[in-house]
Amino acid sequence: MVFGKPPDGGWGWVIVVVSFFTQFLCYGSPLAVGVLYLEWLDAFGEGKGKTAWVGSLANGIGLLASPVCSICVSSFGARPVAIFSGFMVAGGLMMSSFAPNIYFLYVSYGIVVGLGCGLLYTATVTITCQYFDKHRGLALGLISTGSSVGLFIYAALQRELIELYGLDGCLLIVGALSLNILACGSLMRPLESSSSPPPEKMCVDKVPDQYFVYHEKEKTVEENISILEKGYIDEKCVNNVPDCKQEGILNKNVLSSININEKDTYKKKVVEQTNFCKQLAKRKWQLYLTYWKETMVLFKNKVFSALFVAILLFDIGGFPPSLLMEDVARSANISEDDYYMPLISIIGIMTTVGKLILGILADFKWVNTLYLYVTTLLMTGVALFAIPFAKSYLTLAMLSGILGFLTGNWSIFPYVTTKTVGIEKLTHAYGILMFFAGLGNSLGPPIVGWFYDWTQEYDTAFYFSGFCVLLGGFLLLLAALPCWNACTNQSSKLPPNTYSYKVASNA
Repeated sequence: MVFGKPPDGGWGWVIVVVSFFTQFLCYGSPLAVGVLYLEWLDAFGEGKGKTAWVGSLANGIGLLASPVCSICVSSFGARPVAIFSGFMVAGGLMMSSFAPNIYFLYVSYGIVVGLGCGLLYTATVTITCQYFDKHRGLALGLISTGSSVGLFIYAALQRELIELYGLDGCLLIVGALSLNILACGSLMRPLESSSSPPPEKMCVDKVPDQYFVYHEKEKTVEENISILEKGYIDEKCVNNVPDCKQEGILNKNVLSSININEKDTYKKKVVEQTNFCKQLAKRKWQLYLTYWKETMVLFKNKVFSALFVAILLFDIGGFPPSLLMEDVARSANISEDDYYMPLISIIGIMTTVGKLILGILADFKWVNTLYLYVTTLLMTGVALFAIPFAKSYLTLAMLSGILGFLTGNWSIFPYVTTKTVGIEKLTHAYGILMFFAGLGNSLGPPIVGWFYDWTQEYDTAFYFSGFCVLLGGFLLLLAALPCWNACTNQSSKLPPNTYSYKVASNA
């Protein structure tokens, strides 16, 4: 479908507002699931590793299913997908309030809510990109802060709702709030598309329709012939009985010749249709082969290979604090009276600050975005190593703020991907990297929880997390040192860096 020219304003700013609130409403609870995690531990009495799967699935399944989400939005449009996904998120949250065990939550909260969030994220980004061209980076930056603001507010909101109405009441109210996504989705008016479809699509769609029409015509001819034959024979048999058999034989010979011609035409059409299907299948197979060849070419790039390892290890080690930090404070015997603000709320607000500041730094020509990203990885690893030594609310709050700020490196990750593979391969490469990021999100919290179940303390778990992030950072640094100039030279034919950054952030 060919869309009209992006207006870069007008109704586009309404799209920005509703997309912001959509991400706020759908990601608020999954990102602040650490508050619910404590209640589920007490309610079901399962291990920390098994319980952590609920939050990790809710945050990772959307990234893992990103190819499916993209296909859905491309096929049905952003507005229908947003409305349908609003029902998924709200329904999943409300169903979770009736969960009899942890396995029910895997489906209701982990898969249903997680997949709904993934669909909504793809829908909001897609509709925003359609409405903006010159100000696309600003628009995407504004809507991306919706999830971080949601984390900040929902952490305190869910804690207050649990105290007032209990865990079940909290999930019901949060699910009811998510129904506002339906109102936001209804305002995602698509741009007008051109009336003429692409020639290739016309050719593909036309052949089955022709065959269907031919099949109907063939059926009509046979029915008419049978009716005429029956009427003619009946009339002859009434008027002249001796001629009945002779006329019947003559008519059968004529009709058999007609049927032979029709069968030959039918066979010809079947052969044509079969050849068309073979050509279509061959072309699709060539597209799949081309996709896998391009994927292998990407992994021949040392920096890209190190980048995919780094993002996987970063999400395995860096994501658990946002889910488990509240339980870390409880394990350190910190009194609730010392709480001035939930630790997850601190992570959320500092993530917003980190996205903005790191994004601004990436726009400076003298800043190498790859080295900036590596620096955030190494600092994250050091902060994770420091968590076992934090025994007070103040130190945990400081570490939560630092980790939240460094997690804002998501805003510069598309820039790094662009500098590594070039703009032409950005979509392909970014999809692969997001899949591994979702895999890391899904595996990180359960691994940390299993470490606690094994050792009955979080120290070893966060040492492991810090080691994973530091390993990914050092691997990326080693791969970048000899190859960064080569990658820059390969992409020297591209537009200037500022233009490359703008395009990368739009992916």
